[in-house]
Order: sequence, then C-alpha cells, then structure tokens
Amino acid sequence: MLTSITDGIMCCITGRTLNVVGAIDSVESSDGYDYIEVKPGRVLRVKHIMPSRTPAEEEKKEEVVVEEDEEEEASGKGVVHCKRKISVYRNGQVVIENLGDVIRSEILHCQNGNTDPSSTVEIELSDANVTSPQANSASPSACVNGGTVPEQGMAKRRKRKPKKTVVIDCKKRITSCKGTHSDVALFFIHGVGGSLDIWKEQLDFFGKLGYEVVAPDLAGHGSSTAPKIGAAYTFYALAEDMRVIFKRYGKKRNILIGHSYGVSFCTFLAHEYPDQVHKVVMINGGGPTALEPSLCSIFNLPTCVLHCLSPCLVWSFLKAAFARQGAKEKQLLKEGNAFKVTSFVLRAMMSGQYWPEGDEVYHAELTVPVLLVHGMHDKFVPVDEDQRMAEILLIAFLKVIDEGSHMVMMECPETVNTLLHEFLLWEPEITASEKAETKRTTENNK
Repeated sequence: MLTSITDGIMCCITGRTLNVVGAIDSVESSDGYDYIEVKPGRVLRVKHIMPSRTPAEEEKKEEVVVEEDEEEEASGKGVVHCKRKISVYRNGQVVIENLGDVIRSEILHCQNGNTDPSSTVEIELSDANVTSPQANSASPSACVNGGTVPEQGMAKRRKRKPKKTVVIDCKKRITSCKGTHSDVALFFIHGVGGSLDIWKEQLDFFGKLGYEVVAPDLAGHGSSTAPKIGAAYTFYALAEDMRVIFKRYGKKRNILIGHSYGVSFCTFLAHEYPDQVHKVVMINGGGPTALEPSLCSIFNLPTCVLHCLSPCLVWSFLKAAFARQGAKEKQLLKEGNAFKVTSFVLRAMMSGQYWPEGDEVYHAELTVPVLLVHGMHDKFVPVDEDQRMAEILLIAFLKVIDEGSHMVMMECPETVNTLLHEFLLWEPEITASEKAETKRTTENNK
C-alpha cells in the first residue's frame, strides 16, 4: 500500500499517467490467443477455441446440419411468431402489448399461470421500480414475459395518443445449438475490471463439448492495449470494438454471453444483428435502463487519488463481488486476472458509460431469447433489476442462484455451465395454430 501511495503522489506532482500499457508489437496468433487490431494501435487479445475436426468429420456434420435444418423448416419446428406493440406516452409511460403466441419452455416455467397471447405489460420510465402489479407477480426464479391489465384501464390508455409507437412483427427460428454444429459460435464478454480469464471454467467446458468459443479482453483490460485517452473507453468505442470481433468470428448462429457491463455490449450486438444472434445470456447485467455515468462517484476522483485508494478498492470489490471472502475467492480473483486495470482505465471506463439509447423500449424491441442469470448475494446488481429486465424482454427466463454473487460464473461454475448448456439446447414449444400456419405456408410455397 505504501508503494501505491508513493506512486500516487508522484503522479500528482509530475502529471503523468500511471501504468498505461503500451502498444503490442505483434498481432500474430500464439498459445491459443489472437491479437486483433480493431483500429490502428488498438489491439485486443482474443481467446479463440476451435474444435478439432478432420475434413471428413466436418463434411459429415455439415450434411447432418443441412438435413436437420431442412426438416425443421418443413415442419415449422423452432419457428416463433414475434409480434408486439410498444407505445410510449408523453408522461413517460410505456405499454407493451404482446400479440403473438406465448412460448412455453421445457426447462423454465412462468408461475403466474397466464397463457393469454395478447398480454400487456405497463412500465413507467420515470421510476425504475414502478411496474404493473401483474408484472411484479412473476416468479423470481423463472419468468416468461406476461401480465394482464384491466380492460377499463386499457380503454383509458387507448384514448390517449402515444408519443411513439413501435410495432414488431417477425418470425424467428429458434433451434437447439449443439457443439457439433459448425455454424454456431459462443461469444463471452466481460465487464469493467475483468478479463477473458474470468470465463476460464466456461471456456474449458464448452470448448471440450465441441463449441467454437470466442472471448475478448476489452481495451485496457487483460492483455489488450490501453490507449492513453479517456475517449477510448466510452460505451460507443468499446461497442465498436465488439462489433469488429463479432464480424470477424461470427457464424450463422451466434450465442452472446455477457457479464455485468458486458451485457450492454451483448444487447447492442443483438439489436444490431437480429438475424445472426440466436440467443443471449445476461449474467448479473441489471435492469433495462439507459446508461449514464454517476456525477457523485468515487471514480470521479483524480487518477492519482484512485491509485492511492486502489488497495481499498480491490478489497471492497472482493467483499462485494463474492458471497464468501476466503482464500479460495482471493485465488479466483487472482487467477481470473480481475480488477487489475489501471486507475486511469478504471476511471475512464466508469465515466464513459453513456448510452442513452439503451432504455426500456430498446430492450423491448429484442426478439432473441434471453437467459438471465443472477447471483442472489450480488451487492452491485439487486435482483429487482433482473426481474424488471425479464418483464421487459419478449422471450426471457430468469434463474437465480442462491449460492452466488456478482462473480457467480467463478463461484458456481458447474451450476452456471449447466444452465447455459440447457439454454443452448432449448427449443420452444410451438402452438397448434403456429404449426398449422407454418404448414399452410410450406404447402403454398411448393
């Protein structure tokens, strides 16, 4: 700690930036890592696991996948009609009307017993804790978006002219994603202060199952380069980095798995590439609110002061991010290369979290299935926020892990891996009306 304080004082005197990593000379692949130059001088380390397949196996699996796709297309299996109307009123009220068929899941179920396809959810933008009573009745352990509103109240709302109306009407094919499918890729995106190493258990697990896995270090994190200007760490700059990585490694069906701040980048990509993003997993990501940096935060202090406080910040993070704070958790933090970013990068990351587009309407427009994983003891993200996210999203399942906290994928890797794998293999049950409609469409096309 004495060294940290001394360095901080020298930083204030000389005005230099502390511990900023320089540019990486080589962008060659080595030891399973790729070094991708997303912009001149901006290099990201990426863990890329490719399943080992012989040419014969690859050709055989391609044939099998094509046959399965043709059968599913003919039978209508996995095809979901996503239809909803989103109305935004001048007082900040949002009304979401689900007009399509309700999806029933075999692994997660809604507890409120609602099966009305034209269900409605009402949200107040001005207060993150105000939703309709029916929406709040959903189970904290699992929820498919639903809820009803009295007809009298709906009639009153319809008399008012909404400020903005968004209508979503599309068909999505949601199928099982196995490790043998060569058109599937898994992307893991960490949050502030993390690195791709926090996903070690997940990368090993899914890599052994035959999945193609991609996990980048955000700029300034892990072994990626750390630019010396604060603008390099805004949400938009980091989102563009993730876009480059996604376009480079993306397949036909892509699964995005994000943690904390990384969830926002998954949402951004799912919104930008709805036809390529197949499913999304959000781990302790919080509510569907627009990002805006806090004006009263410890991270607004000068970089040199933050550097002096870094030992306290690391201790506070350990205490808040893990349900237990023993030797095992300290070792996990060390092995995960987590919270080792410089004070400059940490400050720039926190002040750069500005994303006004990412509000409730933005999230409500997503048609991709989403699995929400929440550690019950998380002190950074209350469970209410993930519940709210489940209410907003069209196809969402919320699973709470009692033994976990903010770093639940490191604390409970077996549980998280099982949940993720079940979700990847999940296929929706289609109603009889949807099957009949798909059959008619297929016959007409012939």
